[in-house]
This record gives sequence, structure tokens and C-alpha cells, in this order.
Amino acid sequence: MNPRHAPCLRLATLVLGLGLGATAHGHAGLPETSNVTLRRGHPEDFFVGTTFGAVISRDGGRTFRWLCPDAMGYGGWRPEAYLWRESGLILAATGSALLRSPDGGCSWNTHPFFKDTWVSGLAAHPSDDRVLYVVTNRYNIANGVYRSLDGGETWAASPLLREKLRLNAVRVSSAQPRRVYVSGEEDGQLLLLRSDDAGETWTQSAPDLSSLLLPYDLAVVATDPSNVDILWARVSSQGSTYLMRSDDAGQTLVLVQRIDDVFINMDLSADGKTAWVGTLNHFFRGASTGPLDMLSLPTGNACVLRVGETLYGCGSTWLHDWALARSTDEGSTWTPLFGLYEIQGTHLCPVGTPVRDICPSRWPQLAEQLGAPLYPDGGVEVPPTPSDGGVPDAGVPDAGAPDAGAPDAGPGPGQPPGPQGSDGCGATRGNMAPAIVLLFTLPLLRRGRRRVN
Repeated sequence: MNPRHAPCLRLATLVLGLGLGATAHGHAGLPETSNVTLRRGHPEDFFVGTTFGAVISRDGGRTFRWLCPDAMGYGGWRPEAYLWRESGLILAATGSALLRSPDGGCSWNTHPFFKDTWVSGLAAHPSDDRVLYVVTNRYNIANGVYRSLDGGETWAASPLLREKLRLNAVRVSSAQPRRVYVSGEEDGQLLLLRSDDAGETWTQSAPDLSSLLLPYDLAVVATDPSNVDILWARVSSQGSTYLMRSDDAGQTLVLVQRIDDVFINMDLSADGKTAWVGTLNHFFRGASTGPLDMLSLPTGNACVLRVGETLYGCGSTWLHDWALARSTDEGSTWTPLFGLYEIQGTHLCPVGTPVRDICPSRWPQLAEQLGAPLYPDGGVEVPPTPSDGGVPDAGVPDAGAPDAGAPDAGPGPGQPPGPQGSDGCGATRGNMAPAIVLLFTLPLLRRGRRRVN
């Protein structure tokens, strides 16, 4: 069977199992991307969180390779976002541990300072990523805000540290980095807190949410790039997400948009006037004061990240071929970076590191699910280069250098050529009977889609 058809048949099987009345969402129990980050100062380095570990690119998105969750060691606490420092250190708050990789994704450990609490949010200074903040939210202990001035090596508690307080998010204002916002709850009251002096003192507010029925899970999600007093928060109520905006540093919140979906994240234009929002099924764009319009792409796990004038968006390979794409026209059109079927085996790491020792043996099973190249060695052995016929060092020289094996976009030795494009796996919203027909017929037809570099 053509490996490109395997994901479609697996999706068809899943849909049939769910029943005709279900909706074909790209996240329906299948492998997906969930967040994206670029290494500071190195736009050629991508790190993409997924439901099956993570994938990494060291060559501007031309090739992506897999990091298995067993080697990363996050267990059931999958990170919602990663931070890749310019030095090469990768950090993530998992909701339990503070996860870190000092060597560009090959080795992972948990920071021992937070072994007795749960790290629920992480943020960095916009121009000096040695300055980091985390918040904690474990029950029955004192929670609060912690700050590091050395890139996450050592941490100190801020004065905001008390029992019954549980915090879920932290954001540092890019307009004025000494302004820090955090969110959470205490004794059932939803709170926003701000510091004007990098965490030394705090002002607390409890915004009026009486218009919502039993609101919960208030979280600060973005700050305005040019105005220190403007922030955005989301709050849940009766199965919907309410995106709110504050123009007075969190004292009051005004509704921007009600979204009947699960909020993933948002980003803003450089002037703060345009907002993009990704949800579990859709992608929205509009004025940052609202309302927002739903765009046709991406669909499924639609995360968003703005870097300069470029947007990066997660999407569902199962619905529109690509798992990550970029846009230079504010999300109107997208250029695919990769689909899950294009992952080129496991991350190239030195022997003796967890990713190199654990992940290759797990790759063939995942590759079958994705329709990706079936490298028997996990793709870690780099094919000879055309220039000298030798085999480059498969290890990563250091955390700050591009992956020496990144140009390996071809199949492993003795393997047939991997898929160069996708036949697609289109699905329709609503009643699933037409979708099931498509799921079995579309793999038999070439839809003419090709990857655009």
C-alpha cells in the first residue's frame, strides 16, 4: 500500500468508529502538531510541539525530524509551548515540571528547584532571554511567581507567594518589560495581577465577570506590543471560550469574541491592532478589539506565532495536507512547511543521548501511522554526500549550531523513495456520510498538491 494512503485509511477507520453523527476534526485522536517556537536570533531553527513528542528543524524548515516523548520525559504533562533561548537551551512548563534541554533537543531533564511544586506557566523578557519568569499552581502549598536572571539555571521566589493562590499563566510586556502580568484564582475568585517593577511588588484585581454563568479558568494570553496597559485574557463558561481585552492593566475586561471551541493561543500584529487566534478546529483574524472572522485555513489544532511580518500556523495534515505553514499576507494564504508524512526519521543526536538511544526503535511504528519514510534505523544514519561519498557526523555539534545532518531529505539506505506530496485526506464538517465517501475515494485520485518551498 502506498504509505501516503495509510493516514487516510486510518482516519476513515477512526471516523467509522465514531459514528455517522460525529464531526471530522483533525484532532480526533490522531497525531497532530500543537505549538511552534523559533529559536531566538536563529530563525532557521524550528521546534514544534506535537501530540506524539516534538519535531525539530535546523535548516529553515526544509526537513523536520522527530523527538519521541519517552526521551523527552514529560510523561502525561505535554507542554503547551516551548521557549528556545538564543544560547540553545530549550525550556517548557509542562503543568508539572520545568523541562529543559541544554543541547538542542537531544538530552532532557527536569529542574530540581521545582520538584515539590507544579510549574504552570513560563515567559521570557522580550529582549533579554536570561530573564525568565514562571508561575506555579500545586494544591495545598504556597504558589506564586519565580524569577531567573541567568537563563533558568537558578530561581528565586518573588514576594507574590502565598497559600490558596494558584496561578496558570504569566506574560511579560514587550512595551515595557518591567511590567509582568499573571493570572489564576484564590478561594474560587478569578484574579489578574500585575507588577510594574519586574516582580518586586504586585497589584491585584478581580475583573467583573458577572455577565457569564459560572466562569472559570481565567488566563492572561497576550499583551499589546506597544501599550503596556493593554492585555488579553480568555475565560471559559458553559462550554465556550470568551476572549476578553483590558485597556486598564487588568482592572476591567471587555468581550472581544465568544468562541464555541477550545482556545489554543493568540498573537498580535506589531502595532497591536490585528489579532490572530487559533483554536482546536479553526483560525480567526480581526481587529484586536473584535469581532474576529473565521478563516478557511488552517483547520484543526490551529496554533499561531508571529515573527516579524511572517505568521506561522499549525494545521491538520489529516484535513489539508500540512502540519505547519507560513503566511506573509496575515493569514489569507499559506505556504506549507511540512506535512506529518514528510518527517525524516528521528532527530540527529550523538550516541549516548536519550533521543538517539530511545527514539530510532520507535520510529517505524509511528512512520506507519503517518505514512512517512520507513527508515529501519530511525533515519539517524545520514546518506553519503554527493561531494565526497562520505557519511557526515550524525551528531549535533552543539546546541547553538545547525544540525549537521539536516539536508537529509531523502530515504534511508535500501528504502523506496518517500512521499514527495500528499494525496490529501479531505473531510467535511457536519454530517459524516459524505466525508466517509471522500475518505475512501480521495486517496485513489491525485489532487495535484505539491509542497511549496
